[in-house]
Amino acid sequence: MRFKHFLAIDWSGAKGPRQKGIALAFADGEGGPPVLIDRGRGWGREDVFALLRDDLPPDTLVGMDLGIALPFADCGAYFPGLEDSPKDAPALWALIDAVCAEDSNLEAGSFVADPRFAPYFRNGAATGLHFRCDGAEHGRGRFRVTEQAQAGMGCKPYSNFNLVGAAQVGKSSLTGMRMLHRLRGRLPVWPIDPLPDTGSVAVEIYTSLAALEAGRSVARAKMRSFAELNEALAVLGSPPVGGDGAIDDHSSDALLTAAWLRKVAGEARRWAPAQLTPAIARTEGWTFGAL
Repeated sequence: MRFKHFLAIDWSGAKGPRQKGIALAFADGEGGPPVLIDRGRGWGREDVFALLRDDLPPDTLVGMDLGIALPFADCGAYFPGLEDSPKDAPALWALIDAVCAEDSNLEAGSFVADPRFAPYFRNGAATGLHFRCDGAEHGRGRFRVTEQAQAGMGCKPYSNFNLVGAAQVGKSSLTGMRMLHRLRGRLPVWPIDPLPDTGSVAVEIYTSLAALEAGRSVARAKMRSFAELNEALAVLGSPPVGGDGAIDDHSSDALLTAAWLRKVAGEARRWAPAQLTPAIARTEGWTFGAL
């Protein structure tokens, strides 16, 4: 274990300067219960970006609940048939941020509305012509290899090209990729960047994976009471958090996942999933904990 601190971020792609769906929780490598980082007025994406850029404690493992790239391996490109489609994840991040340069609050509306890219997404009005690869057997859209691994573990991932429904992850992922571009050179993102020997690192997380390892089922992954949360924390060997009654699921997701990161980050197998090749690492990335 080389990390001293563990930060879990429950992210949001919603519009506006602040998002109710953002929650940050911190777990100390020395032990103790995870704690929420309270911002008083609530978190916005720009606030999270500033924290990661300027105020991150040394040797922190940062888990971000968002997709760090779009599917690539299934069609051989992020945007098959499009001239100059990006060749790797950092180029994708740069493209998204450039197209959305006028979008405030790290929003990504300009990207999904751009006629070059809209046909690859499903939004509330239409399913794009290229939402699926040719020959796809289902209508759920394209998936990365890591999302296929999640499904094999019993999870129910959504395509990052899907912008519809409460469980959609497309908007949050695109806004997160804008932030990752702006953090380029300051915070490595595994496995798109090699895992360095020292310093802080960001990884993609899927909070349902933490819940599964804490004894919850996929159907019961969301915890909305302190009693449920503390039962799950106990399974992970973490002390309980203070509180009684109800808790919002964004906070409970962040708290549980921070404790989970602390528990499993030292396990070598977490950093070497069998299906993670150099090409997939460079283009699609991976979800930490998907095996």
